Amino acid sequence: MRKIKLGVIGVSGHLLTRIMLPLTTSSTVEIIALASRNLEKSKEAAANWQIPKAYGSYEALLNDPEIEAVYIPLPNHMHLEWVKKSILAGKHVICEKPLTMNAQQTKEIMDLAEEKGIKVMEAFMYRFHPKWQMVSELIKVKGIGEINAIHTIFTYKNDDPNNIRNNKEYGGGALMDIGCYAISTARFIMNTEPSRVLGMLHYSDLFGTDVLTSGIMDFGKARALFTVSTSMHPAQEVKIYGTGGSIEVLIPFNDHYDVKGQIKVINGLGERIVTFEPTNQYDALFSAFAKAIREDIPVPLSLKDSFMNMRIIDQLFESGRTGQWETI
Repeated sequence: MRKIKLGVIGVSGHLLTRIMLPLTTSSTVEIIALASRNLEKSKEAAANWQIPKAYGSYEALLNDPEIEAVYIPLPNHMHLEWVKKSILAGKHVICEKPLTMNAQQTKEIMDLAEEKGIKVMEAFMYRFHPKWQMVSELIKVKGIGEINAIHTIFTYKNDDPNNIRNNKEYGGGALMDIGCYAISTARFIMNTEPSRVLGMLHYSDLFGTDVLTSGIMDFGKARALFTVSTSMHPAQEVKIYGTGGSIEVLIPFNDHYDVKGQIKVINGLGERIVTFEPTNQYDALFSAFAKAIREDIPVPLSLKDSFMNMRIIDQLFESGRTGQWETI
């Protein structure tokens, strides 16, 4: 099977701690180049991971004719510029989430990608973990009946004034950084879009970013409630309640690749823990992206999906401002 030749735009901490291992051991993609605005930084990372090429500018990487696709782990406010430049360079794109700063920017990417025939996918890795695929199957066969409620919490503590996640201009804050997961999982579970949303946001006096945000998404017969925070002790859980039982997804978002995944299911058959073999969900993410390129099929997470996720984020910010429900 032919590997897709990949370049990476931006040598971030996230890349080095979570992404390089699955990329350098992948059977479906071959990382051949890194680019940083600091050439020494890209050279050091390339040497450490035995990557053949290192560039001192993002443009230089995009000008490399050997590269078929790029992965973009840049700060949120830089996504639009470099996704568009990558598309114009003829490179397929997988970009960290959230894809853009707002829904209008996502629409710009949608239109350009369609015009140029380029595949673009947002890197929601959780969807490719087998435990989430099992959740989807259980819901499809009504293993817990009709869904009535989804409760999600995702928190961590970050009080570093120099961290980009605490910079409003860079697209920081709880809703953008981790609220995007709560929204995405609820939409994935319900397999439809909410009609309206209500947001309650508390902003940091120091950073100007939202540090504690709660939201409600109205799916008609079901409600999805979430709380996300960048100022709390780390926690993450998703609980799904139906007319015939419940599902709890344990470590729902960033399972470690060497830890078994688990979900707890309660229904008419009793209570049980379903366990999954350790999975590197980033490897699964890149494999799905590479398959779409290799076979020239749609990416499994569409730009329309990304647009709707950003639309909901936009409306939650607006609801926080108005104190009212906002329609989707």
